Amino acid sequence: MPPPAAESAALGLLQGPAELLPISSTAHLELLGRRLDGYARLSAAGRKELAVALHAGSALALARVPRRPVFLALATAPAALAGLLLEGPIERRLSAPGAIALGLVAGSAALVAADRSPQARASADAGLADAAWLGLAQAAALAPGVSRSGAVRSAARARGFTRTAAAELAAETALPVLAGATALKGARLAARRPGGRELAALGAGTAAAALSTAAARVVVRRFEPPAWVWAAYRLALAAAVASDRGVRHNGRP
Repeated sequence: MPPPAAESAALGLLQGPAELLPISSTAHLELLGRRLDGYARLSAAGRKELAVALHAGSALALARVPRRPVFLALATAPAALAGLLLEGPIERRLSAPGAIALGLVAGSAALVAADRSPQARASADAGLADAAWLGLAQAAALAPGVSRSGAVRSAARARGFTRTAAAELAAETALPVLAGATALKGARLAARRPGGRELAALGAGTAAAALSTAAARVVVRRFEPPAWVWAAYRLALAAAVASDRGVRHNGRP
């Protein structure tokens, strides 16, 4: 049974900032979702479908004609290949709260270490070598908790881009990855022929995610603190995820 549309919309409102900031949308979705009755009762496949619907909303908000198609293709290819080859193992072995918490911690360390690099380059300076490194970062971010935005920012800062430029590159490279995941999972969802209630719930989540992503994009362009701020938040989130046992429904975990 799908979650109520109101729950999907609430998760969609969280999706936007969690996707664009280096704080892991997956971790936030799991932590909040387990406290919502409808989401907590979803199967693993149902949760994945809802996550893809939320990512579809983010993709809609970020949609635009690519200015650097070759750059984006190279920055997307490693994640696309890794996703096709490792989708099953990642979902089976890396989706537990402990693994998500570990991804949050590892991503925090990468953010802080990379932030020590000089801030010298603008996003327009990014070349094909940079795209390759960003692509590898996006592939690493397939592990839940790592954060796609966080991984791209870390790679960009390590290569000398300013914090603002790193955030811009993270947003620029988001669309192909989000669109690709949406297309793959969307085809599977269509083949399953879900009912009207389920489609309404997924649609509510997609619409809310599109709105929150568009709003978050405006804020992200104006607010780029040092990496330790994000790292501290991520470590607190990791502790919450690791200790979380989910909501108890009717006396059962």
